Amino acid sequence: MDKAFVVNSEGHVIPLRLVSQNENLEVEALSHLELFHTYFYNIDASNYERNLEKALWLGNSSVDALYRQKKADGVYNRLLQYSLVQKVIRIDSKVDVQKEPYGFKTTTIFEVNRGSITDTYELKTSGKLIHVDRNFPKNPHGLLITDFFENSLRKIENNDKTEVN
Repeated sequence: MDKAFVVNSEGHVIPLRLVSQNENLEVEALSHLELFHTYFYNIDASNYERNLEKALWLGNSSVDALYRQKKADGVYNRLLQYSLVQKVIRIDSKVDVQKEPYGFKTTTIFEVNRGSITDTYELKTSGKLIHVDRNFPKNPHGLLITDFFENSLRKIENNDKTEVN
């Protein structure tokens, strides 16, 4: 009664192993964070509106508040005005999946290309993840970022770049 079976193309009965959703939770959480940080920080003049709209589906009002603050500060206007390209190089996240809401810390390394000059930055963010209904394709992992915060941003000098690569 507690088993599930399938019949393969040769007519053999094969037992299926039921996988609890918690076994996949850490993988889904890390994937969700990578998707969000890519959408939110991997932007240029041609894709920023589309990417930010996708990112906003992955977080709650704390993400929206940060987006509105960046917009008010002129971040996206400068992106357009100076044809900046902000490219994510690496995203490293740690998630505590023991108890919901699941706390996370993420380090994102990204470059800002200003034409002839490219600067590299390290951004540390934190927040929590909660379960919500999956919404394909807008929120495929069924997680929502809450209490999102940009903890620190530092420019990586040329002599520090060997750590990044």
